[in-house]
Amino acid sequence: EEIQRETAYPDGKVETVLKNGCHLVFFPNGTWKKVGSDGKTVTITFFNGDVKQIMPDQTVVYYYADAKTTHTTYSDGLEVLQFSNGQIEKHYPDGKKEITFPDQTIKNLFTDGQEESIFPDGTIVRVQRDGSKTIEFNNGQRELHTSQFKRREYPDGTVKTVYMNGQQETKYVSGRVRVKDKDGNIIMDTKL
Repeated sequence: EEIQRETAYPDGKVETVLKNGCHLVFFPNGTWKKVGSDGKTVTITFFNGDVKQIMPDQTVVYYYADAKTTHTTYSDGLEVLQFSNGQIEKHYPDGKKEITFPDQTIKNLFTDGQEESIFPDGTIVRVQRDGSKTIEFNNGQRELHTSQFKRREYPDGTVKTVYMNGQQETKYVSGRVRVKDKDGNIIMDTKL
């Protein structure tokens, strides 16, 4: 681009104004700043390789060169971090976070302390504030983990519960109930 004027300052800074209206400012430490001809688009390239861009809509895109990470802040408060390994994090203004991992697992962290993970195979894991966990498998089975027991519910209606003391209880759709002790010995079976 053709230079309209160039000014050198005592602190070592040099400002160049191009005929197209762009302003370039070069700092002694190697950092430089470009203000677009619209006066609203600003790009700052830092001496360490980091780049900060400010768009006309006030979106800020910051690229961390060492970490190869991009941090975008939108004017509505949404922040998106893109990591070099493919992980993407969205931080919403209300405090909710959504993380997409390289394997496409999605984890949602809610402001009330609950968590939800959606795995590529369709399995969904929800963790409540009290630590209890619900797992919904893609084959229709469902599991509930609490501090007292682990329970698996099968699509046919069968429910198997394993208590913390090791005792197992299986309830079948037919009404049959089978209970085993911690060693697997049947202690009750109501065969119908």
